[in-house]
Amino acid sequence: MKLRILTLLVGSVCAQAIAQNGGSPSQSAEAARLQQQIQGGRAKNIIFLLGDGMGDSEITAARNYQVGAAGRLAMDTLPFTGAVTTYSLQEVDPSKIDYVTDSAAGGTAWATGQKTSNGRISTSAKTDKPLKTILELAKELGYRTGNITTAEITDATPAVLGAHVNSRSCQGPADMKACPQYKKSAGGAGSIAEQLVDHKIDVLMGGGRQRYEQIIDGGPGEGSSVIASAEAQGYKAISTARELSEVHLEPGQRLLGLFNEGNMSMEWSGDPAIPYPGSGPQRCKEFVRPTNEPALLSMMMKSIRLLENANNDPQAAGFFLQVEGAQIDKRAHTAEPCEQIGETIAFDNAIKLALDYAAANPGTLIMITADHGHSTQIVPEPNAGNHGAGLMSTLVTTEKANMTLYYGTNAVCCASSHSMEHTGTQVRIAAQGPQAFGVLGVNDMTDMYHLMARALGAE
Repeated sequence: MKLRILTLLVGSVCAQAIAQNGGSPSQSAEAARLQQQIQGGRAKNIIFLLGDGMGDSEITAARNYQVGAAGRLAMDTLPFTGAVTTYSLQEVDPSKIDYVTDSAAGGTAWATGQKTSNGRISTSAKTDKPLKTILELAKELGYRTGNITTAEITDATPAVLGAHVNSRSCQGPADMKACPQYKKSAGGAGSIAEQLVDHKIDVLMGGGRQRYEQIIDGGPGEGSSVIASAEAQGYKAISTARELSEVHLEPGQRLLGLFNEGNMSMEWSGDPAIPYPGSGPQRCKEFVRPTNEPALLSMMMKSIRLLENANNDPQAAGFFLQVEGAQIDKRAHTAEPCEQIGETIAFDNAIKLALDYAAANPGTLIMITADHGHSTQIVPEPNAGNHGAGLMSTLVTTEKANMTLYYGTNAVCCASSHSMEHTGTQVRIAAQGPQAFGVLGVNDMTDMYHLMARALGAE
């Protein structure tokens, strides 16, 4: 019914636009493009872009700062937008709701189409049942696969696509305290790092080198590092931006890029939010990322080149690529607005690249969303008689106006082990390409899996 109504509506709008403009070739082409967007069908490629913790407030803060309140980011330009609910389940009693998800349960929802409890990586709440992921489905159908992030590649969002484990903390062979049954020495599938490699994902890039330097404790790779195991399975391992720019893969070879021991470095810097009267007014310092680490944009550009059909075979399957702007979330946790906005803008640059690619490759489905909301609020400038107890910072935007950001989801933040919390709000979803109309209205995060499965021809 949604498709039928939309088809009639868009057809009517297109006909009116063509009639009013004399039926010029440009209007006819635009009408054809809009009709193609709602015809469903199968996608040649899927680029799924996730801004971790990128709720509407985080988007608005970045837009205001970078292009002004009336400006538009690349993520604002897609033809279809909707909303996504993000709740998870309680571990003790999965019949009950947890209204605030973490990235592991949120990621499991969009990656598998099924809800789970916070902390789990593509396994069912309480039962440990492995849940099949959209990347695994794409791989079965012959699509090449990529998984890139600005966090550790073993962090929750990239993990949910190619690992199944009961706790997101089990990132490397030495990190298995919460997951003893998954250790390779116990006959299990191993840590997240090991499973991502064993899944033979064609392109894996991000931070987290420390996890891959750990030693495997059982199975065929026992006694070697995860990096050595990856190389034995056909991966080329690289660790610098220069190596990324120069890398060429042999037929059948895969890429493992590990560009930091932990999470990758920030694009921007600035003063953190502090209690009243807050930090600032400030302009952020841009271009602070070390030159030996690639930008998300560079990782994405190389990923697409490596994943594309090199033989130009129109019958060959295309690729599935997940791109995470991970540190929007992490900088909101620590109430660092410049770092948070810088990561949002870097993520938006990746979105612009995806849109440019889709313009030349119209069979590409692009989806952009977040896994949960976060703590950022845009509030009036504080004064002695009007301020909250949280942390705040005032930024000077591109419009030379002051914008105050407030973080108040935890009473204590950056000076202790506490951090700002996620929120249970719905988040934005935007899409273009085959099946993109499916994001219209209010969806659940699990619906994203089914939309992509339809685009792959599996449902």
